[in-house]
Amino acid sequence: MKERLGFSENAIVVLKRRYLKKDGQGRIIETPERMLRRVAKAIASVEQKYGANQQEIKNLENVFFQVMKNLEFMPNSPTLMNAGKELGQLSACFVVPVEDSMGSIFDAIKSTALIHKTGGGTGFSFSRLRSHNSVVKTTGGVASGPVSFMKVFDAATQAVKQGGTRRGANMGILRVDHPDILQFIECKSKDGDISNFNISVAITDDFIEKVLSNQKYDLINPKTKKVVGSLDAVEVFNRIAECAYNNGEPGIVFIDKINKSNPTLNLGKIESTNPCGEQPLLPYESCNLGSINLYKMLKKEGEGFSLDWEKLKKTVKTGMLFLDNVIDANKFPLPEIDKNTKKTRKVGLGIMGWATMLGFLEIPYDSKEAISLAKEIMDFIQKEAQKVSLELAKKKGAFPAWEGSNWHKRGIKIRNATLTTIAPTGTISIISGPTSSGIEPNFFLSYFRNVLDGEKLLEIDPAFEYYAKKSGFYSKELMEKIASGVSIQRIEKVPDKAKRIFKTAMDISSFWHIKMQAAFQEYTDNAVSKTINLASTAELDDVKEAYLLAYKLNCKGLTVYRDGSRSGQVLTISKEKEKKENEKGAVPYPKPRPEVILGTTTKVTTGCGNLYVTLNQDENGNFFEVFTQMGKAGGCAASQLEAVGRLVSLALRGGIDIKVIVEQLKGIRCPSPSWDKGKKIFSCSDAISRVLEKRGLDQKDKIKTKAVTLSEGPDSQVQKEKVKVKKTSHNVNVVGVCPDCGFALRHQEGCLICDACGYSKC
Repeated sequence: MKERLGFSENAIVVLKRRYLKKDGQGRIIETPERMLRRVAKAIASVEQKYGANQQEIKNLENVFFQVMKNLEFMPNSPTLMNAGKELGQLSACFVVPVEDSMGSIFDAIKSTALIHKTGGGTGFSFSRLRSHNSVVKTTGGVASGPVSFMKVFDAATQAVKQGGTRRGANMGILRVDHPDILQFIECKSKDGDISNFNISVAITDDFIEKVLSNQKYDLINPKTKKVVGSLDAVEVFNRIAECAYNNGEPGIVFIDKINKSNPTLNLGKIESTNPCGEQPLLPYESCNLGSINLYKMLKKEGEGFSLDWEKLKKTVKTGMLFLDNVIDANKFPLPEIDKNTKKTRKVGLGIMGWATMLGFLEIPYDSKEAISLAKEIMDFIQKEAQKVSLELAKKKGAFPAWEGSNWHKRGIKIRNATLTTIAPTGTISIISGPTSSGIEPNFFLSYFRNVLDGEKLLEIDPAFEYYAKKSGFYSKELMEKIASGVSIQRIEKVPDKAKRIFKTAMDISSFWHIKMQAAFQEYTDNAVSKTINLASTAELDDVKEAYLLAYKLNCKGLTVYRDGSRSGQVLTISKEKEKKENEKGAVPYPKPRPEVILGTTTKVTTGCGNLYVTLNQDENGNFFEVFTQMGKAGGCAASQLEAVGRLVSLALRGGIDIKVIVEQLKGIRCPSPSWDKGKKIFSCSDAISRVLEKRGLDQKDKIKTKAVTLSEGPDSQVQKEKVKVKKTSHNVNVVGVCPDCGFALRHQEGCLICDACGYSKC
């Protein structure tokens, strides 16, 4: 691929894997530039419907292309993937209604499958379903209840997502006054249960009042609307907090606050949100999201930077025109979604790169100055977005459900019922990067990203890199040390001012996380996606206080995540602590690959042909990775051998004892055994185990080597030993290993995000 525009190497990897058009054999057949042209052309062509001529359409296409090419604005993933293609489904967020009948429940499952197939995520309120053990009059039986049916939805999602380029995700919501609320709160207490859902409790104002006054509150039968019991509000509140403290679920949504700002109450109350909680929607509504990269809104002034307000204004206008056109360009997966989306024409213009921008401005994330600037910027974006929508209404008409809406009551004729949303921007911030995600603080200031198979690229937050070079403390060795997991707060070389400006997520108290969320929410129509990070040492009361503070500051919901609270979490920790954690069953962290390592290749005769097994060691002599090659074999045999090699490599890099790996592979049989040097080889897997056993178990001394960079070469006088850094106990909010590349997964806004390759699972 010759051209990459302004995309980073890692962005190219993500684009190749998930976004660029492929032929029937899975081969990439478009470049990043053609992808952007495809998207820009498809969205601009909508103007023909409103009377624009070909030159006007071409001009708008160029505007859309440039704003994406310059990484100033990026639409949500389905738009990048599908615009201008036959599928043509461009929305990320959907809400599907679930009524209290078997027909409605399974219609919803069918709708979900069709949406997930096209790359969308779905939200549901299960609050209308009668509680478990309720009598079903038509059959004389008893109802299964919301949690039971959630498991059916979960299984359907698991089946559909297997072949998708973008994994479908679900949000399940239940009102706090539903009779099954305690069962719902605890339904994800066991890891692995209902794994394709994020869950949130819909908290009412009445419930919070009862918590504060230490009273009981009523449980309501969703079918009859009658009171069927009561619970102690404080006990339920505590149980929500306990479960969230233990594993981050459930989240909470303040459903009454959401409906107070619902612009179309004339169409009904909002009961659910999209999977990450930032987009409240009516039944069968969808919303198109896009984000402005604030990092690209800066301009250089002397030795510093300032916000280019005129450029921001121009980008808001382009983003609004783009998102409004997406509605008309969209090929919705269901006719009901087409109808309801076009009734309200909701869009969600948001931002990314907030933490990166603050770094360039030398403003600490946890400061009054940052809170004040957040309000100023979002107020500006909101007002400019309204101006664009008002102009569009004059030219193209107000949204069809305008009459009777809050906008109508205020005498404002506007094109879009909602204008702004703060989304997570996980993958699109990688594409537009390096830049920080949404309004989150940085999780890492320096880290290794996967560029090609087995190769790593050191990537640094651009603001931190600029500041370090300007202040004279930058070095590659320091950046690699930080990338290994060492907090700058523990490095003497880093000046105190830099430590203050560049705090990462786990260095910032929950108070400031919530204050930041509330600041953006004040000027956002929809909601704000934000994770409230808590240290592993946080107390249960910290979660409770976070809930009440978020309610007081008028947030529309809250997700908390306490570091280390999920059993599969991987931490970057000291050797001594690593040993203790591994004894408790924690998943070991896969070590990054040195640039150059040495190894041996062994030939083994198998029933399928000559198998060549390469076993490499790192500079300390530790066995590190395995590569396999079967003569000229291709197809299934080659892919299976590659899979075995990758898994063995991941195990070795994760610290699994080689004896355990040998035990797992040894003796596996296939239909074509063979003999090699007097020993029976049962299969290729068995052959690999023999090599590991011979080279591993028989080795008495580790062979230590020095690794050199390719630029230095073996004869260079500046040859250096590869930088070694100790692991520390610094928390990095990591929860597992990426299934695509082996890097660490971190928890963000209810999703698992891989910073290395762009993998995400919500």
